[in-house]
Amino acid sequence: MNKKLLATLLPLALAAAYGTHASAQEASAQAASTQGASTADAGAPLATAQPGADASGQSTPAGTTGGGPAAGQEPVSTVVVTGFRSSLQKALNLKQQAIGVRDSIVAEDIGKFPEANVAESLQRVPGVILNRDESSGEGQRISIRGLPTEYSVTTLNGAPVNTTSTSTIGSAARGFNYDVFASELFGRIDFYKSPLAELTEGGLGGIVDLQTPRPFDNPKRQVRYGITAGYNTMSERFNPAGFALYSNTWGNWGFLVGGSHSGSMNNRSGFEATGGYNSSFNGSQSPVKGNFAVALDYDSPLANLGGYTRDQVDRALLPRIYRFYGSQNDRTRDGLVSSLQYKNGGLNISFDTLYSKLKNERDEMYFGILVRNSRTTNRNAPAGQNGNNGFIPLDVSIDPSSNLLEGTFGNTSYSSGVTYANDETEFGYGALNLTYKASDKLTFTAQASANNSSALSYQSTLSGQIFGITSTIDYGDDHVYPSLSSPTSYTDPNNFQGFQIGTGWTKETDKGRQARAAAEYSYELPGGWTGKMKSGFSFVETTKGIDKRNGTALATARLNQLGTAGLRSGMTSNLPISNLDMGGGWPGAWGTFDRGYTYSTFNPLEYNPNSTFTPAQSFTAQEKVSTAFVQSDFRGEVFGRELRFNAGVRYSETRTYIDNFQQAGANNAYVPNEEEGKYSNVLPAVSAAFDVTDTLMWRASWGKTISRASLGIIAAQTVIPNQFDNTATAGNPNLKPQQSKNFDTSLEWYFKPGSLLSAGYFRKVLTDATVSTTQIVNFGSLGLPDTSLGPIFQDANGRVDPNLPMTLRTYSNAGKQVLKGYELAYQQAFDFLPDPFKGFGALASFTHIDPFNSQRWITNSGREIEVNSVPKFAYSTTGYYERGPLAVRLSWNYKGRSLHGDNPRNNGDDLIRWRAARGYLDGNISYKISDKLELRIDALNLSNTLAYDYFEDANGVYGSGKKTRMDYAKYDGRTIKIGIRGSL
Repeated sequence: MNKKLLATLLPLALAAAYGTHASAQEASAQAASTQGASTADAGAPLATAQPGADASGQSTPAGTTGGGPAAGQEPVSTVVVTGFRSSLQKALNLKQQAIGVRDSIVAEDIGKFPEANVAESLQRVPGVILNRDESSGEGQRISIRGLPTEYSVTTLNGAPVNTTSTSTIGSAARGFNYDVFASELFGRIDFYKSPLAELTEGGLGGIVDLQTPRPFDNPKRQVRYGITAGYNTMSERFNPAGFALYSNTWGNWGFLVGGSHSGSMNNRSGFEATGGYNSSFNGSQSPVKGNFAVALDYDSPLANLGGYTRDQVDRALLPRIYRFYGSQNDRTRDGLVSSLQYKNGGLNISFDTLYSKLKNERDEMYFGILVRNSRTTNRNAPAGQNGNNGFIPLDVSIDPSSNLLEGTFGNTSYSSGVTYANDETEFGYGALNLTYKASDKLTFTAQASANNSSALSYQSTLSGQIFGITSTIDYGDDHVYPSLSSPTSYTDPNNFQGFQIGTGWTKETDKGRQARAAAEYSYELPGGWTGKMKSGFSFVETTKGIDKRNGTALATARLNQLGTAGLRSGMTSNLPISNLDMGGGWPGAWGTFDRGYTYSTFNPLEYNPNSTFTPAQSFTAQEKVSTAFVQSDFRGEVFGRELRFNAGVRYSETRTYIDNFQQAGANNAYVPNEEEGKYSNVLPAVSAAFDVTDTLMWRASWGKTISRASLGIIAAQTVIPNQFDNTATAGNPNLKPQQSKNFDTSLEWYFKPGSLLSAGYFRKVLTDATVSTTQIVNFGSLGLPDTSLGPIFQDANGRVDPNLPMTLRTYSNAGKQVLKGYELAYQQAFDFLPDPFKGFGALASFTHIDPFNSQRWITNSGREIEVNSVPKFAYSTTGYYERGPLAVRLSWNYKGRSLHGDNPRNNGDDLIRWRAARGYLDGNISYKISDKLELRIDALNLSNTLAYDYFEDANGVYGSGKKTRMDYAKYDGRTIKIGIRGSL
């Protein structure tokens, strides 16, 4: 694939470079001219100097001398470009002038970001892999060069910020959820892959700086607006969106304010195995091999293996749960941005604010057969219930290609469940910025900022069971929508019993306070060299709070009051979510509960009062980080060519204060606990950029970075997050910060204005990386009360078998790991083509990461398998056409498969759990009706991509499992947005 990509890009670049008479000097001059014309439009903050840029705000692209054309050459005319092409050219100019490895995404104009989602814009940058929200399908978090999302740091106008949303609420992860914000609220994003001493520490992968617009970015009166209607093909619902922005300057003063609103409704549906596949042979071992326990009942007089031997059936695979899943997510997002700015001579002061509120209402339903922990040890127990729930093979078959066991089974038990959830994230930010240019050589900058994020999530899960009936399962040709049938009615409420309720409430808060100041001094050196010294300090105080409540006991008391008859009367066979694809073989209706009944009977806000506080999962953690740095830029000539390099060091001291709860005493009661920690780091960094020719640039950088472990792992205790699932997690207060020594080098060929062909190599040597490990343990070893698990795991006396197999996830610091790979990038406007094809252009990026994993993956026979915990490769391609009033863009973003984090090693079943490779096709069309009005159509996920996990047979006997042994396989549908954007 790499050779094919190069074979495609290189001829295009060569044709463009040598198909015209443009010289290297012309390219440099025009790049400088373009940058000078577009710097003000780029949305760069004016109150604080940008890392790697001239403090005055006047940047000179690398490779230029600031002079005119060489003697004998014609003057170069300036070509004015607009729209997406203009955005690309501005971003490329910023990249070219940087010393370190930096990429930028620039708004086409104020309020006109290239993509509707900030994270989806970033996936165009080499090395960035997008993680989408499972509920809405929107881009949510980013992974840089395959490292986990919490290994990157996000800053807002230079200040560190944290926020969370949807499924990540309560995880206490350090990552940043970009779906909280509308893209119209930002003017530019800078993405730093190589460390600089002046940059905030904490990002092993890199640093993303979001920059909000200010009035003097474009000092004139501007009014922008947009109105959009969106339609999702799965939900079949229209949703409105709009934004408006006003900016103006009056003499030395300027003011900007903008607001946005958007809504969306997304449906998802597909098949879930909820954790993989296992055989009766492995699942009946002690200790259990594989992901869950299971034992078929061969001793029943009804058992019939047909023409198969017991060993064949015993080693065939069943899913943990065989069920359909469907969901609907109704989302609204509101945002507000403002900036008050004062400029007078060398003084520049601004006060910036940003506000956003994201709300989700999520309905989930699932129906299927419970396989995990099924075995028969007491035939006197009720059929299908605890102790007598082993499946009886009646008329079974084994798929020879996948080793999946299907057919008719007796004594199967069903679960019909719904989860109704609401969550809300509210974020606020304010910053006072100051830049004072005391002289041509001396500039002072300062910033004080505060940000608060409050995320609340609550839900109730209600389910009923059908016990001990005969069922037939058949995967057929479409394993996303397999078949299920039974002679027992699925819609008759009288067949349901064993009702269960679970309810929870979680609040996660993030508070940040930051102050920083720096001074920058330009100086002369011998031999025509110049230098720019910058030194400063900062103080950052962050506080994260996790408050969890579990009202399941209160809700269960209410459930017991209602009794089986009362709950049956509340059931409905009208499925609460419409327009869900189930396939032809799945039942179209079953007994379930709608949102109205569930919330009126088990309102999570009512059944999760303060008295249900869960100390094991709640804590407050505060970090105070004091830093100081010194660095200097140097510029001069070596062998007649310009060399720019930066060298510096950053010192940080981190103090950690944790207030949590620990078990103590004979009763293992939770009591308040306080812990403190302190550590310091010295982080050197060196970067260089050398103009090999007028159009060819070489870069290199080396530096040391750190990432702090997740507070949720450090502060939390051993808990069972979901009482319906026999999985537990255990925190580790002794985790160390992860460290990395990073090396980057690249060659960049700027063969025409706005064009680039580059290749880069990166290497990170990580020590003390946080890794998770799963193992099978007995429930009794966890020291948790029987109420930690739901009634399905309890006997008639409410006791859980202490020998019940549990999957325990623990965290530790790994030894040395090496992450390395290479990146390719290409960007070009096809101006060399004849009319009407001059409007075409393309950009592409490709990232390859050498395989690595935190643990060795060894088969049962002792053979080591090469696995990769991050995608081996990811790439992004975009083709566009902009000519006159018409603009068309089509993008394909793809990432390869990666090892699932829950199964980093062999659990004894020789099944490798992969997150499947996936690609997304997006596009848009816009047409300028006039200079002030544009019609726009955006299409997201045109490919209707299937997201799923799969389980590969490590021995190669039963194939990869890509289309057979699937898990969490779901379609999101396509989203089409039609609207207008304009100005007044």
